[in-house]
Amino acid sequence: QVQLVESGGGLVQIGDSLRLSCTYSGRIASNYNMGWFRRAPGKEREFVAGISVTAVTKYLDSVKGRFTISRDNAKNTVYLQMNSLKPEDTAVYYCAADLLPVLATTEDEYDYWGQGTQVTVSS
Repeated sequence: QVQLVESGGGLVQIGDSLRLSCTYSGRIASNYNMGWFRRAPGKEREFVAGISVTAVTKYLDSVKGRFTISRDNAKNTVYLQMNSLKPEDTAVYYCAADLLPVLATTEDEYDYWGQGTQVTVSS
């Protein structure tokens, strides 16, 4: 019923930037909270950034100051601007939508997920 379509992943070098996009459709409305998660090689999936319907944001400590999450409600799109990328940022990044009113940071609180997009940061 709900679909999330991600784009923007790729292979970059240390210090480069990428902007991930996630467009959502179906029953998801502009009042859904949105989040980005990632799964690094050999690691469990972790919360990266989230944004509420009122543009309140949360970030993983290691990406604060480097990553920025934003949304365009008119376009049903959420973005993750990633600057100063590091090898530790290499992961599959997932977009997620949350029906709950509180901006969550754990994956079990999100209801819908995109397919994931690979981000690789090389040295």
